[in-house]
Amino acid sequence: MKQAILLISVLVSLFFFLSCENPKQVAESQQDSIIVIQETQEWAILPFTKVDSANPILLAEKNTSFFCPVSQKKVFWEANDVYNPSTVVRNGKIYMIYRAEDTVKTVNGTSRLGLAESEDGIHFKRLPQPVFFPDNDEMKKYEWMGGCEDPRIVEDSSGTYFMTYTAYDGKVARLCVASSKDLLQWKKHGLVFKNPKNRDRWSKSGAIVCTLTQDGKMIATKIKGKYVMYWGENGLIAFSNDLLTWEFLADERGEPKSVLPKREGQDIFDNALVEPGPPALLTEKGILLIYNGASKDKTTGGISNYCGGQALFDKNDPTKLISRLDTPFIQPEKDYELTGLVNKVTFVEGLSYFKNQWFLYYGTADSRIAVALASIK
Repeated sequence: MKQAILLISVLVSLFFFLSCENPKQVAESQQDSIIVIQETQEWAILPFTKVDSANPILLAEKNTSFFCPVSQKKVFWEANDVYNPSTVVRNGKIYMIYRAEDTVKTVNGTSRLGLAESEDGIHFKRLPQPVFFPDNDEMKKYEWMGGCEDPRIVEDSSGTYFMTYTAYDGKVARLCVASSKDLLQWKKHGLVFKNPKNRDRWSKSGAIVCTLTQDGKMIATKIKGKYVMYWGENGLIAFSNDLLTWEFLADERGEPKSVLPKREGQDIFDNALVEPGPPALLTEKGILLIYNGASKDKTTGGISNYCGGQALFDKNDPTKLISRLDTPFIQPEKDYELTGLVNKVTFVEGLSYFKNQWFLYYGTADSRIAVALASIK
């Protein structure tokens, strides 16, 4: 009897599916998440598997010291936390630029950027000194003493690396840009929004649209004559002619206009914040943006539980959102993701295609670095 009932149920569901002009109507009518997931899998990079045998792959290092040119003191520059890395493929290896914090408690640690390299994408060897840090230069007023945070790196067609990063003076976060030929020596180019009226605007997290090459390089790519960057904490967008000076899309009031807004709903994973992750990918199906979503704590109303999402924009109109995942593809579950400087955080920021796999690097609980893999091409 149970088998007969099950067979009838399946036949009814199949008839209902075939009778609809649009398969999505089935998902909406039956709230069938499987159909929605099947639709989105055609453009999203799924699934990712956390490398439990190796995670976390990078931890704070208590003994590496650095003479800070601003404080004129020796500091243990990565003794507190390491997290939120960006990665590039170069000379058959993965190079990681990661954020590290010292133990200075005035601003919960000054951030500097370190460099590590890996032949397999899992085991990294890092340099003992940071490669990017606050200095006695024209950017000191923006970078000291909070530091230089959360890098994202792309290349241009000549092989020059461009890095967006957040300068934090302890009060205001400002999105900045720097360039390098070798990932070691960097030239600071200042704020990305150079208009004086935006100098003190809170800005961060610049993910530039790029094209993936066969050898794993992420090349910044113009769309209709402009470079494109998703940025900020509510799905914002900006445009540039040269990767150095940017203008954001504004609403009628002159304020940044969201193209990927946070969503309403008590159980939505991105109802509190939407923040870009790695550089966005220009694909045949559209522009794929992997982003970080945060949810509201149901008890306190504050921000809690950073998870990863994916969204697709029109490849000819980067302001036009086509689709986005309804559920996070990565979220805090492991002990090293649940507890740390900030609890319950998986913050995705580095993405590289290497050895026929996607390597996704992310900060865990703002304290460590982990990796997840996807085999889809």
